[in-house]
Amino acid sequence: MKLITVGTVAFDRIETPFGTAEKVVGGAATYISLAASFFLERSGVVSVVGGDFPREVMDDLRSRGIDLEGLEVMPDKESFFWAGRYHYDMNTRDTLETRLNVLLDLDPTLPAAYREAPYLMLGNLDPGVQAKVLDQMAEPPALVVMDTMNFWMDSALEALHKVIGRVDILAINDAEARQLSGEHSLVKAASKILAMGPRHLVVKKGEHGALLFSGDRVFFAPALPLEDIVDPTGAGDTFAGGLIGYLASTGDHSFENLKRAIIVGSAMASFCCERFGIERLLELDRASIDRRIREFVDLVDFDIQVVDQ
Repeated sequence: MKLITVGTVAFDRIETPFGTAEKVVGGAATYISLAASFFLERSGVVSVVGGDFPREVMDDLRSRGIDLEGLEVMPDKESFFWAGRYHYDMNTRDTLETRLNVLLDLDPTLPAAYREAPYLMLGNLDPGVQAKVLDQMAEPPALVVMDTMNFWMDSALEALHKVIGRVDILAINDAEARQLSGEHSLVKAASKILAMGPRHLVVKKGEHGALLFSGDRVFFAPALPLEDIVDPTGAGDTFAGGLIGYLASTGDHSFENLKRAIIVGSAMASFCCERFGIERLLELDRASIDRRIREFVDLVDFDIQVVDQ
């Protein structure tokens, strides 16, 4: 088992100016695992669902090399549910409803095979749950990537700081980076966050791309201009899944390869936005991904001659 992903497996109801999707499959662990599956033969998921979660979706995940031994099913309860409405610019959204349901009972115990995994993705969850998973690993993983959100910064900041100090890569959006650091400038924010413990910081900026900070080195990857954005839900998680899946497949954690992983993650996120929920990820193939990555490379590839004055 190369990668373990901890996070939500859930249902979403999504409203955008261009359509509505009722009760589609979502959740951070779902998006992350699907994106990573294109680069890894086998990975595992740690989460919890209710008896209402479709068996056919579980079977589909298994067929893609995603092991579900760590997915607890509570037959008498309902799965986590989130509903949101996006504004016309598709960058801002309103949460209409959140039903935690089985997520209130998430108390993960890792299967034995999961404890040896060299790569660990901590999806956005209570930092106490994230810490419990880290504590159960047999040895420190080769690479730990973590996501979090402003809710935990407001409600569990001390616990959050402890977990951040134990990870290799923190991947958050620009608003979260500013809140966590107390700095408006993302450069200053990155410096403060890296001082908290992680070796690298990835700042996700939606349609404006992503930034990688590592010591005094910075890399920027643009977002691919898309003709139609149907649903940005899960794009950040899909980005993280592509990033860690690529890194796990190569075993190379150098800054140069992290730059490549950012491009891969950005390519995967661009696919996610083209359909509601996980629909686009389910119909992807590796050839399409490789073509999309080439589009990213072509987008930023140029030659320039500096003329001395």
